[in-house]
Amino acid sequence: MEISGGDDAKQSPREEKRAGGLKAAVFVYATAGLENMAFVANAVSLVTYFAGYMNFGLTKSSNTLTTFMGTSFILALLGGVVADTCLTKFTTCVLFGFLEVLGYALLTVQAHLDQLRPTPCTDISKPCEAASSGQETFLYAGLYLVALGTSGIKAALPLLGADQFDGKDPKEAVQLSSYFNWFTFSQTCGAIIGVTFLVWISSNYGWDWAFGVCSVAVLLAIVLVSIGKPFYRDNSPKGSLAIIRILQVTLFSIFHVKMRRVQESQPLFSHFQVLVAAIRKRSLPNPGKEDELYEINDKGTVAVPEILQRTNQFRFLDRAAVHVTSRGASASMTSGPWRLSTVTQVEETKILLRMLPIVLSTVFINTCLAQLQTFSIQQSLTLDTHIFDFKIPATSLPVIPLAFNLIFIPIYDRIFVPLARRITGIPTGIRHLQRIGVGLVLSTISMAISGIMETKRKSVAFKHNMVDSREPLPMSVFWLGFQYSVFGLSDMFTLVGLLHFYHAESSAGMKGTSTALLWFSLAVGYYTSSVVVEVVNKASGGWLASNNLNRDKLNYFYWLLSGLSAVNFVIYLVCAFWYKYKNVEEMKQEDKSAHEAA
Repeated sequence: MEISGGDDAKQSPREEKRAGGLKAAVFVYATAGLENMAFVANAVSLVTYFAGYMNFGLTKSSNTLTTFMGTSFILALLGGVVADTCLTKFTTCVLFGFLEVLGYALLTVQAHLDQLRPTPCTDISKPCEAASSGQETFLYAGLYLVALGTSGIKAALPLLGADQFDGKDPKEAVQLSSYFNWFTFSQTCGAIIGVTFLVWISSNYGWDWAFGVCSVAVLLAIVLVSIGKPFYRDNSPKGSLAIIRILQVTLFSIFHVKMRRVQESQPLFSHFQVLVAAIRKRSLPNPGKEDELYEINDKGTVAVPEILQRTNQFRFLDRAAVHVTSRGASASMTSGPWRLSTVTQVEETKILLRMLPIVLSTVFINTCLAQLQTFSIQQSLTLDTHIFDFKIPATSLPVIPLAFNLIFIPIYDRIFVPLARRITGIPTGIRHLQRIGVGLVLSTISMAISGIMETKRKSVAFKHNMVDSREPLPMSVFWLGFQYSVFGLSDMFTLVGLLHFYHAESSAGMKGTSTALLWFSLAVGYYTSSVVVEVVNKASGGWLASNNLNRDKLNYFYWLLSGLSAVNFVIYLVCAFWYKYKNVEEMKQEDKSAHEAA
């Protein structure tokens, strides 16, 4: 019995050859920019909506925002699993996009109708009216529909664009390397519009207009990605429907129904099957010869999307692919996916295990990002934000690193990568893990610069006897541009490096889930940011406890983060040196034909 996991019709070889490439990626770029414009604008300014429109306190406003951000990123794992097992990446983008539009529509309605919000605070001497449970429920329904919607798009959209390039073709491998740079460039363009234009709309015309523009932007993004569908290459999920797989295994185990085993990679289930099979055979010695191990193509069955060669790490898992029948066991004891796995399935599980240390060692940079987004905004509120006669909103300050990246990404892609490619012979110029390492180093430097800038800011406050003053200090906010710019470069190196790394290294059936690990890392960073502040506050005796930055020890906190980032980089180096890139065996032509015909 053959199970189809996609809803797209299979393209003919001629259509497959015409499809894809840059003309298809353009629609992905436009979609990424529009969706990110809405998301980033709210990420930097929603706290003002919670405080000003919903009458949340400062702590509740901050916690609501960080929880929303963390949930948005961690739900990307769900979006990745859906794109891998149930739907195509295109369908995942469209479906989750409509959920995001619905979320913004609910927020628009709430921001427009007074009865869905508490009475605004006009007298600061009196306690504000708290939002009712119904009003908060309406808010959270809109927020978490947005979180769910953006999570699916973030998991599937980068891969939809990457699928338009064949990494095995030398010319398209170079285009694939540039794709991840220009995908980030598109997101940066959208983010710049979000933190300037959309923030300006919310400040001058109201949040109902801002949420309305977000709704229209994401709806337009769905329209554009849909217009590009005729140009996309087939991107059917490499796995099967999880629910059908569960029924298949259940029927086989209870009624002994003889079904044809699905030979394609089974995301998630495949890893559990490998672990169970290895545990069942734990008494066997580790296999020494390749011919002792089972692989699908050795049996003349349907070819899998790619064949992974055996590696020496996690050797205990190799027992899952041992031919037990050769040791005298009965055939009934070796049949079934929970007793015998292929070498490729075993290697897919090893890849996931190898990736986990890389994921964990990149969490701390996101913790630093969360601190920079909160404390730097508070720093900017104490500084002169005028440029000529125009006053810059504090929530628009992230435009500094975004503008810097807007300039640097083309330079990196068009100048640095070609020069590095001539030296290394690698399509990406440098390897993915090297690029991530550069980003971690820049993060360490950025935190150190932040400590220096905060020391300078405090010295200005003491010099002008403005320690307890609420007036802006005679110091330009653009001094903070140094720390923002370096961290922006750090984020560019790390984000693009991780996107390309997860896409290149994950197995064919786990690309969505593996790429979602990037957003999982961001989620953990946001969730742990408040924990870090609390722990440091208690351990230091209150570096950040006075609610007055001029008296707090924020510079010490930044230097501590810089030191911890350096330690984290050392840990990352150990993980990166230990990591072994996957080795894919080229499929024979007859196997490819068999797979295409399946």
